[in-house]
Amino acid sequence: MTEITPAPAEVHCSALVIDTHADTSQRFLDESFDLAAPRDGGDLNLESIRAGNLAAEFFAIFVEPTRYQGQFAHRAFELIDALKQQVAKHSDQIVFVTSADGILAARREGKFAALMGIEGGHAIEGSLGLLRLYYELGARYMTLTWNNSNGWADSSGDIDDSTVPHTDDGLSDFGAEVIREMNRLGMLVDISHVSDRTFHRVLDLSRAPVIASHSSARALCNSPRNLTDEMIRAVAASGGPRSQGGVVMVNFYSAFLSQHYLDALNAIHPEMDRAVDALTAEAATAGQPVPWAEIHQLKLSYANRIPRPPFSLLIDHIDHTAKTGGIDHVGIGSDFDGVGRQLPLGMDSPADLPKITEALMARGYSASDCAKILGGNLLRVFGEAEQISREIQSAGRA
Repeated sequence: MTEITPAPAEVHCSALVIDTHADTSQRFLDESFDLAAPRDGGDLNLESIRAGNLAAEFFAIFVEPTRYQGQFAHRAFELIDALKQQVAKHSDQIVFVTSADGILAARREGKFAALMGIEGGHAIEGSLGLLRLYYELGARYMTLTWNNSNGWADSSGDIDDSTVPHTDDGLSDFGAEVIREMNRLGMLVDISHVSDRTFHRVLDLSRAPVIASHSSARALCNSPRNLTDEMIRAVAASGGPRSQGGVVMVNFYSAFLSQHYLDALNAIHPEMDRAVDALTAEAATAGQPVPWAEIHQLKLSYANRIPRPPFSLLIDHIDHTAKTGGIDHVGIGSDFDGVGRQLPLGMDSPADLPKITEALMARGYSASDCAKILGGNLLRVFGEAEQISREIQSAGRA
């Protein structure tokens, strides 16, 4: 008897779809954006979440390191509060979640699971106490760096800048303490944004499997933000001897998917930088700082001149990562609301997530494969990090 293959729409609807990176928290705080409102130029709202069967989202707590110098934690706390205010306002539809089981419970209740991760280790201000406090507030991953090195871990964004201090081997002694404490807490270690040297040092240290919350494949697009094939395989093998390995969550940003797009973006960077400098100088003359959101929008206005690449490139990166690291080690980390209109054609919001399932099945991926990619792999790694935490804390009490 021939087995009937379910339709892609059915497969997507039955999957637990988990996205590990959206920057909507800044819209909550800086634009007073409400998730129940129309997207209004953004990517994510409740309507698109429902349309795309998005079960859980990790909202990034990102503090811009230049504008908020000296007040990283203050800004992070405001972003956390803004996210939690959204959850409270829409408690009939959203629940704040801090565990793998919590995601499953939210699904059973028919609610959207909101989680959060700290994007950029500068937010802990060199304090393990602040790291623990962010965990207590609900942060369940930390991206060790953003585009800036922070003194204890090096970023891919400035690793070639000789004016920026870097560590000797990718992590300082304090950085090693951070990894150990994250393992103890059960906070996922996120290696997106870090330098290659920091990446390898982290994997040598972490007892729990690591994640790349929003990175793509360097073999297809040569950005330092992407992972080499060797790195993809290393994430897949990360963790202790009993670990089932980590997961690479593929980023949707066009400059990480398309070499042509990246080259075009690099070509207009000088003009973009001059425009930002002029805006900043004009504001300085008036004695007013330029809001980061205004600078971000100015940069996007230049990037939006570049034609968006085809949707198929996103599937190419997912496919390459699955074939390189294994089907159990790939997921989705969209970067929604972080890159403006710089998403591939046909990917404008979570409502378009079913297109990923359809495209993967057209390439021969099974319903089971799709369920893993869409969220099952991340859920497994999340649960394993929690188990490692329990073991470490139990041993500490012995």
